[in-house]
Amino acid sequence: MRKFFVVLVILLLLAAGGLAVRQHNAAATTTTAPAQTAVVTRGTIQQTVDSTGKVVSNLDVDIKCKASGTVINLPVDVSQSVKTGQLLVQLDPVDEKRTVESMEIAVKQSEARLEQSRQNLAIARQNVTTTEEKDRATLASAKVRAENLRTKADRQKQLLDQNLGSREEYETAETEAASAEADLHAAEIAIEDLAAQRLNLKVKEQDVTLAEGQVNSDNNSLSDANQRLADTTVNSPMDGVVSTLNIQNGTIISSAISNIGGGTTVMTLSDLSHIFVLASVDESDIGRVSLDQTVRITVDSYPEREFPGKVVRIATKGVNVSNVVTFEVKIEVLGPDKKLLKPEMTANVHIITAEHKNILVIPVTGVHSDGGKLVANVIGANYARLPQPVKLGLSDGDNCEVLSGLTEGQTIELFPEPPPSRWDQNGGPNN
Repeated sequence: MRKFFVVLVILLLLAAGGLAVRQHNAAATTTTAPAQTAVVTRGTIQQTVDSTGKVVSNLDVDIKCKASGTVINLPVDVSQSVKTGQLLVQLDPVDEKRTVESMEIAVKQSEARLEQSRQNLAIARQNVTTTEEKDRATLASAKVRAENLRTKADRQKQLLDQNLGSREEYETAETEAASAEADLHAAEIAIEDLAAQRLNLKVKEQDVTLAEGQVNSDNNSLSDANQRLADTTVNSPMDGVVSTLNIQNGTIISSAISNIGGGTTVMTLSDLSHIFVLASVDESDIGRVSLDQTVRITVDSYPEREFPGKVVRIATKGVNVSNVVTFEVKIEVLGPDKKLLKPEMTANVHIITAEHKNILVIPVTGVHSDGGKLVANVIGANYARLPQPVKLGLSDGDNCEVLSGLTEGQTIELFPEPPPSRWDQNGGPNN
């Protein structure tokens, strides 16, 4: 009987050991060390739209000259900063100075002719006034004299008819009366001639008007000549940097006004107070881009440096090239280091469309699909795999956000490939 109980106890112990082994195998799939592991840490996940573009200035202004001529002074060079009003180009002004001198002489001559016309008009007006007063006085005197002498002649005729006077006296009185009447007629004609003199005044007034017009015309020509002279000096219209220079001392340039080809572009000024990147974003990504989004910018010239920026403009209309539609996105470069960037540089832009900070982060290969659910294998003692269902959030393609199922500091197994899950609009897989 005692032997039976000993055997029973041994069997019970063996059964308990087998149960423990089976339970242990159920909790841990293997006890061999995984090929790769990762630790659940806190970090930041960003989703970006990546593209390339070129660096551009805030404003580029082509400088041309209104005047033509030979460059005699070129005090600026490429990459030199200039201020508003600073001398950029000086053309030889000798021809324009001669033109100004000739026009100054023409103005003086026309002003002299104007003054002469005004004096002639004043004299003519004075002569008309004096002549009119004199002729009217003469007419009045002639009328009185003619009437008196006619009365006297008539009286002599009466006396002659009455044989009281002599024919000689009558004839003398008749002659004097006729002479006085002739003088009266001459005075009347002189009064009529005043109308012609008044018409002559109008002619002289027109001479003054023509002379005034000539003075104005010559003054305008002088003003134009002075402007052309001033145009031989080209000053900077803005603060900026000389980005291109197409001339040198001795170059003969053509006017941008008189030349049908648009004249010579002597240089280009660039306003570098603001720096931008013009990036082309594919139509499949443009829906995730919006104004004021943060942008990370890199250029090959400074591979270790990252420039901050923000989206300031999104093109309304796309550009179709070989059936590929892209939209221009204008990005302003921010920060004090923006001056390191130069126009026409190629820039890589990463437009941040979503960002989660201070979150639990694991590699995307740290989960696998098990029965339609995402599972992470937590590494326990003796490399035991403890399957743990997880819920994931935002992903950047390499790492993903852990919403639940894991805690900071846990070690998980990494798999060769991420699970074949479809990521939702927020970047996380559908769980």
